Amino acid sequence: MNIENILPYLFIFAYLLFTLVVGIIGYRSENNTPQDYFLANRKIGSIVLFFTLAATNFSAFAFLGFAGSGYRVGISFYPMMAFSGAFVAILFYVIGYKVWLLGKEKGFITPSELIAERLGSQPLKLIFLAVMVIFTLPYLTLQPIGGGYLLENLTNGQIPYFLGAILLTFVVVMYVFMGGMKSVALTDVLQGVLMFVLMIVAVVTIANNLGGFSTANRTAYEQLPELFSRQGVDNFFTKSKWFSYLLLWILCVPMFPQMFMRFYIPKTATPLKVSAILYPIITTTIFICPVLIGVWGHIPFPDLAGKATDRILPMMLAEYTPVWIASFVMVGALAALMSTLDSQLLALSSMLTRDVYISYFRPNATLSEQTLVGRILIVILAIIGLIIAYNPPATISAIAQSTFTGIAILFPTVIAALYGKNINAFSCIVSILVGEAVLVGFQLKIIPASFTFGFLPIVPIMIISSLIIVLGTVFQKKR
Repeated sequence: MNIENILPYLFIFAYLLFTLVVGIIGYRSENNTPQDYFLANRKIGSIVLFFTLAATNFSAFAFLGFAGSGYRVGISFYPMMAFSGAFVAILFYVIGYKVWLLGKEKGFITPSELIAERLGSQPLKLIFLAVMVIFTLPYLTLQPIGGGYLLENLTNGQIPYFLGAILLTFVVVMYVFMGGMKSVALTDVLQGVLMFVLMIVAVVTIANNLGGFSTANRTAYEQLPELFSRQGVDNFFTKSKWFSYLLLWILCVPMFPQMFMRFYIPKTATPLKVSAILYPIITTTIFICPVLIGVWGHIPFPDLAGKATDRILPMMLAEYTPVWIASFVMVGALAALMSTLDSQLLALSSMLTRDVYISYFRPNATLSEQTLVGRILIVILAIIGLIIAYNPPATISAIAQSTFTGIAILFPTVIAALYGKNINAFSCIVSILVGEAVLVGFQLKIIPASFTFGFLPIVPIMIISSLIIVLGTVFQKKR
């Protein structure tokens, strides 16, 4: 058999085997307690925290979705994402430090526990939990979708899309099942390094094969000048829309449970400060790479549309790089989505274990029973993700946008819980429910699109949700 045909399988096998070895290491050092399994005993240092935050956030959306958006929208997608990355880093400290302090003081493990204790409402806790689970599941599904696309392209269809999604999910479940947060954090360091280095390798190699960066950009510009306009292709980015996307990414990232729970795990506050400084540097460097590859994708593949655009990264690698480089880079892409999937599975399982099973079914469950239930839930959640991934409903970007909006609605409640005084818990409940109802109204076109006044739904929803909490608290004080 030709060595070029074997190489992709060797890279895949070596990488997946390594992640399983790390899982075993995490398992052997694990104490079988919820604090250790879900939060690595709150002893994570600066370097590991930075890589686990970055790797967890850079998902299939960051590799495949960004490249697909670059293809559909153009270069203007990059500055919006780069700016949002910088502001997200500020929230890592503004929100993260307060969450870390409270978690250390009160022993919180899940986001819902913090909300319930700070605002004194069990109904709010359940609503907060439900929103996190409902809107994280579709985002979780993006990871096996991305894995299926990558393995199918990497092996020229010898590993079909859904079989690839199953294989990737199985390996992730195995090492998360065994080692919990320790395994996840350790693999995130490797996966983070792979992502950053190999994304740069990909863009440089493709550029060289297109005659250099200037030649590649000029050729793409001659083919479709809109790719380099501020508005993007088909005037995608109005000023209002650009601002809306910026706001959306900033508000949603800290609200995902896999990110929120990362704020509990540092040993001291210093790792949060380090992450807040390093994160903008990494995002501005890395985010341009997949967007450029997507833009250049118009040169060899000018007629892609819809979900097909999400495959532009592996298609460009196959077209313009040697098999060994393409295989290596796609392992980096696998690292991106695996590092998000493992964290999502662990976060959701911990929430369902602590906030549902322990709170309402087995209050006296032993520590080992809690970790066992968490492990079982990881398997169940992974299966649900695969079921949804069997037939992807839309592009990766479209799925992400709906998911991000739903989860961002929690932002006013989190700020109120962390920094507010005498907050009316009922107003937070109304804020979340009304916000989600308005989102559904826009998506089902019950509420006319004109009611956004040119913005994305996130802007009017955020104004409404925030006002409800403010007014509810003011009226409570007047009583």
